[in-house]
Amino acid sequence: MSRTFEELVAEAETVPVDGWDFSWLDGRATEQRPSWGYQRTMGEHLARASAALDIQTGGGEVLAGAPKLPALMVATESWPPNVAKATELLHPLGAVVVADADEPPLPFADAAFDLVTSRHPATVWWTEIARVLRPGGTYLAQHVGPASVFELVEYFLGPQPEEIRRKRHPDDERREAEAAGLGILDLRFESLRTEFFDIGAVIYFLRKVIWMVPGFTVDRHRDRLRELDGKIRAEGPFVAHSTRFLIEARKPV
Repeated sequence: MSRTFEELVAEAETVPVDGWDFSWLDGRATEQRPSWGYQRTMGEHLARASAALDIQTGGGEVLAGAPKLPALMVATESWPPNVAKATELLHPLGAVVVADADEPPLPFADAAFDLVTSRHPATVWWTEIARVLRPGGTYLAQHVGPASVFELVEYFLGPQPEEIRRKRHPDDERREAEAAGLGILDLRFESLRTEFFDIGAVIYFLRKVIWMVPGFTVDRHRDRLRELDGKIRAEGPFVAHSTRFLIEARKPV
């Protein structure tokens, strides 16, 4: 590795992190992808829908990759930089972007959509999803699972209690969805290998995915970052494991 720790830090600390595009990490980090191919599966569902809602769309990058959007396509997002980015990307495709806090209620009428989608929602309000779905409507999403990339989280925060490690467990999500009146059609879970090849990739990731290490800053964690930089230089990529699950649920007719 030709660049110094300080050079890598200076670059990663200033690069923009708006949107949900991780292409800056190309060649610097890798993440194994789930076998089910969420974007393809989402695109197939969107092609059959007449009115759809994409919750917490980020910068709209995943939704924009769908081959065909329904006649009525709405996306919500809470973070202002992402709202602007999603609007710029999705409006030309005929989708409406609504700025909305990730708190209930969703700003839509009952039974407004026959399809609700989401990729990696930070929060999931099952009763609201059920409310805005039409009878027979479907929720299709890829969720982040429990203890995702916790090798990295615990490197900075130390061992986490079991109740934290278990958060977002697919069994719990199933129970909450069923309690809201939805029937589970599909639920698949995978643990996926993730590698970080330099300390700049770690910094960028933690700046972008802000809930991994709450309050992360380079200054606050410089000592641990320097130690991790040395570890990567001596031993090779830092390996962690992300967890993902595909969930498809339907509202009874």
